[in-house]
Amino acid sequence: MHDIICPHCSKAFKIDEAGYADILKQVRDETFEQQLHERLALAEKDKRSAVELATAKAASESQRAAAAKDAEIQGLRARLDAGEVARKLAVAEALSAVEKQRDLLQQQLAQAQLDQQSAARLAEALRANELQQAAAAKDAEIARLKDGLERAALEKQLAEKSLKDKYDTQIKDRDDAIERLRDMKARLSTKMVGETLEQHCETEFNRIRATAFARAYFEKDNDARSGSKGDYIFRESDEAGTEIVSIMFEMKNESDGTATKKSNEDFLKELDRDRTEKGCEYAVLVSLLEPDSELYNGGIVDVFHRYPKMYVVRPQFFIPIITLLRNAAMNSLKYKSELALVKAQSVDITNFENELETFKTAFAKNYDLASRRFQTAIDEIDKSIDHLQKTKEALLGTDRNLRLANDKAQDVTIKKLTRGNPTMAAKFAETKNEGPAEGGA
Repeated sequence: MHDIICPHCSKAFKIDEAGYADILKQVRDETFEQQLHERLALAEKDKRSAVELATAKAASESQRAAAAKDAEIQGLRARLDAGEVARKLAVAEALSAVEKQRDLLQQQLAQAQLDQQSAARLAEALRANELQQAAAAKDAEIARLKDGLERAALEKQLAEKSLKDKYDTQIKDRDDAIERLRDMKARLSTKMVGETLEQHCETEFNRIRATAFARAYFEKDNDARSGSKGDYIFRESDEAGTEIVSIMFEMKNESDGTATKKSNEDFLKELDRDRTEKGCEYAVLVSLLEPDSELYNGGIVDVFHRYPKMYVVRPQFFIPIITLLRNAAMNSLKYKSELALVKAQSVDITNFENELETFKTAFAKNYDLASRRFQTAIDEIDKSIDHLQKTKEALLGTDRNLRLANDKAQDVTIKKLTRGNPTMAAKFAETKNEGPAEGGA
């Protein structure tokens, strides 16, 4: 047991351990302490007001009683002689009034203490009520969270069930489609199956040709001069005529009942050769071969490790692969245009250099030919000069001989000719003598 002294009335009272612990707990609670202090302050204020009112009333009553007593005393004194019984009666009445007033004050004090205790109990009740409300609010929040969790779990179950139903439906539709395709392929020959795939791809392309590939060329490859040809060639150019992208397509399929099964690998080498011979940038094998292959069923497969710029796709990726390659080529169109311009300039320079080289070769050839002929002419002229020189020398020798002959001829006379020849002298003499006579006749 503990002795507790009230800070207001200084009255000591005893309290057990539980009550003491409860008071300590309440004291530790700052909010409760504040509310308790406020309540106690209000109770103390009410108490003081009641005490002051009672004190004022008691004082007033005492004054009135004193005044009445004084009057009565005066009356008693005046009537003292009237008799002792009357005096005692008056004293008894006065004492009775004072005692009544005292009892009234004690009752008011007790009531004030009761009001203080009621205030304390009210504060405790309020605290308990607040704790109950907080607990109720917490329970309500827990219930709300539990309800939310249950609702989320229900929604999850419904979503899982919806997804499962959706995928089950898709799987069933896919299985039905596969069964229809298998049934259709079972009724078709191998050639018809391949042609059906080509027609499918051509139909898919023509369906969006006007909107997506207005300037594109997509036709069958009918050029078999090299001994081999693909199925389709796709080409697209810009307004300036610069090629954006070109693709060689090969479509391959076979019936489920075909005895010898083919693989995609069997057609890659020939497709790469067709791409190279037809001058296409890319090669794409649209294939339904190896239907159980996870590699080819997963989407677009590049086989760059075997052949450059080559892809293997399923028919559903026919349009996407064209779009992807075309969009990728569009990004490099600017560089292709610049490269085409540089190539054109290079071709012009090469043509100019080739023409210049041809001209230089022809000129050198003609110069060499003319030089050889000129040299031949010079040689011939030199030979002619030598011949003429010889002829000149011969002529000069002949002239000298002729001059000598002329000199000798001028030096010849009949006298010299007939000298030592009497016969000729006689003949010349005779002729000389006959000459004038005949001239006379």
